[in-house]
Amino acid sequence: MRIGGTAPLVVSFVSTVVDRLHRRYPRMVFRVVTGSADSLLRDLDDRNVDLLILRKIGAFADDQMSFEVLYDNPYFVAAGATSPWLRRRRIDLADLVDELWVLPPAASRLGSLVGEIFGAKGLTYPRAAVIANGLEMTVNLLSTGRYLTIHPESVLTFPAKHPFIRKLPIELPIVSGPIGILSFKNRALNPAAQLFIEMAREVAKPLAKRTKS
Repeated sequence: MRIGGTAPLVVSFVSTVVDRLHRRYPRMVFRVVTGSADSLLRDLDDRNVDLLILRKIGAFADDQMSFEVLYDNPYFVAAGATSPWLRRRRIDLADLVDELWVLPPAASRLGSLVGEIFGAKGLTYPRAAVIANGLEMTVNLLSTGRYLTIHPESVLTFPAKHPFIRKLPIELPIVSGPIGILSFKNRALNPAAQLFIEMAREVAKPLAKRTKS
């Protein structure tokens, strides 16, 4: 089957679902496409993927799409494990504006959310030292202890505690959208895709419970 997802979700949630399915059905084959939300939506429209795992930011333009909520996955300000900011008990977002930020393009969906987060505090979009969407590069830069970014919380602990990323004690003012499964209502999904959806629901249960608690 063919799955699309943003990089943070592919390395955490999607990879866990795939591994659990392989334990039950070792002959299954997956094609995983990673990209921005906008490029993934085009892949879904062009039938390059069967479904998407992504965050709902705003409303999807096409009313023929179906979005099933799996769990909430709020964003946080991420730093490397050796960052000097981790020694601070209280930090305001304004304190970090002039730091070295690794951020997505301001015009992207995630970039617009980052802009809303800073705007809600009366701040402009920070000057990014690095503009990138790649998770691997972002994590490598964070590991130096010099850079900051904004990440979804699942990257911290799912499927296991991340060795390099830590959460700074800042409560962000914007509540982000939930994580879920996006597909077209009028397209029949093959049996492999149905199995993936069932396993995704199973994997998401403890995440949904943690959010409610």
